[in-house]
Amino acid sequence: MKASDLFVRSLEHEGVKYIFGIPGEESLHFLESLRNSTIKLILTRHEQSAGFMAATIGRLTGSIGVCLSTLGPGATNFVTAAAYAQLGAMPMMMITGQKPINKSKQGMFQILDIVEMMRPLTKFTKQVINGDKIPVLVRQAVRTAQEERPGAVHIELPEDVAAEECENQPYDVFKVSRPSPDEYAIDKAVTMINQSNRPLILIGAAANRNRVCRALPKLIDKTGIYFFNTQMGKGVVDERNPLYLGTAAVSKNDYLHCAIDRADLIINIGHDIVEKPPFFMERNGTKVIHINNFSALFDEVYFPQLEIVGDIASSVELLTEKLQGNKTWEYSYFNRVKEEIENHIKEGSSRTLFPFCPRYLTSVIRNAMPSDGIIALDNGVYKIWFARNYKAHMSNTVLLDNALATMGAGLPSAMGAKLALPDRKVMAICGDGGFMMNSQELETAVRLKMNIVVAILRDNAYGMIKWKQADNGFSDFGLDYGNPDFVKYAESYGAIGHRVESFDQIGETLRQCLNTDGVHVVEIPVDYSESKRILIEEISVKSCVFD
Repeated sequence: MKASDLFVRSLEHEGVKYIFGIPGEESLHFLESLRNSTIKLILTRHEQSAGFMAATIGRLTGSIGVCLSTLGPGATNFVTAAAYAQLGAMPMMMITGQKPINKSKQGMFQILDIVEMMRPLTKFTKQVINGDKIPVLVRQAVRTAQEERPGAVHIELPEDVAAEECENQPYDVFKVSRPSPDEYAIDKAVTMINQSNRPLILIGAAANRNRVCRALPKLIDKTGIYFFNTQMGKGVVDERNPLYLGTAAVSKNDYLHCAIDRADLIINIGHDIVEKPPFFMERNGTKVIHINNFSALFDEVYFPQLEIVGDIASSVELLTEKLQGNKTWEYSYFNRVKEEIENHIKEGSSRTLFPFCPRYLTSVIRNAMPSDGIIALDNGVYKIWFARNYKAHMSNTVLLDNALATMGAGLPSAMGAKLALPDRKVMAICGDGGFMMNSQELETAVRLKMNIVVAILRDNAYGMIKWKQADNGFSDFGLDYGNPDFVKYAESYGAIGHRVESFDQIGETLRQCLNTDGVHVVEIPVDYSESKRILIEEISVKSCVFD
């Protein structure tokens, strides 16, 4: 068969259902092979968006998401998406075209060394120089992308190689078992936990896997140990659980940090250091047990006293077998912290301000979304509030990027989520700045007849940086902009536009949009001035005197 056919057949063997992207003339053989395959091409309006969508498929399914571009500028547009998948541990493959490599390349027109460009951004990057090598390259790339720690891979397919006749066949796909943890380390962990006075469980991004999500609640329910999570560990255990303390969304001085500082042992399950440290270790201070698929990256703020390396779910299951609840644990302080956090969240949910304060928005959107509904957050100051105050009931129902933390990913991520889980309610939550970076994908969503909601939080500025600018004592400068009429803008793409113009409209508008077919764009005016007062002043003062 033709090399491009072999490539597509190999992807079919890997279970690929969608390829996102924009083909170029160097990709025409591959495009023709796709036409005759079971894989659906999702034509996007920008390569960056295609990468975000593919990465989200990988994030939600654990199987590889795939995106396609031409050479040169098409490939360079994948750079941010590659970093998004790599830092966020999302299995994603980028396929880029290239000029023929066995004859004239038309000089240097559009020629860049994309393989070398992708090397620091990926786990694997190769150019196909022989069509018969495609099956082994695809199999190795997919294995590499999906193995812990997951990430981005890249294959470049030159135009003349894509047209070659090949005799090879795709490789069969076999599941690989992960290594079990060392039993000695498990026993030592049991001893450390039993000897502690105030243990806490930290749930990180690497725990956001199906088997871990089933195993962890059993450990928590059996032992009665309080838990908290990082932003990308939200929902691994239902945050309505009475032992949930909170999400580490603020760098310091939040109520949650009072509990973290008081703990004498942190059982760190699946924390990935790409996220901001949820705590800082000090010598002769709190002890840490590291439970992950890989050993700890040892540095001055993270030097665990015990490491359990191996399959996380197996580690958790073994701990659950050997641990019992300990009646000597002193949790009265944690009880006070939890009560303070719950009161703070409850108080914020009743703030009847217009434009809306972000605390209230988290509450009204939580009430509108079903338990299995998915929110996909772009990047901005509101992300802190959703991470902190929005309780996730299930894993992967709060999609946020706390690794690369890039703007522009909210809408494409929501679209990827809807394709991966079509029966779920999906809402993209974007600042006006982040939304406009990939707003052209509204056309893609309309063309695909998606049922999604896009909430645009409008403050006419780059709000996060403006907040930091003021907090650091700088003058207000350089961060304000204008916006289109978002209702008309949505309608120009064939979407349905809504504008919230009073406090009383928000709840009913969101519920109506979630329960009506089509792409709904909702403009919501917000005021972030409360963020400084609450996050910097009020919480810091209260938490510092909380003892």
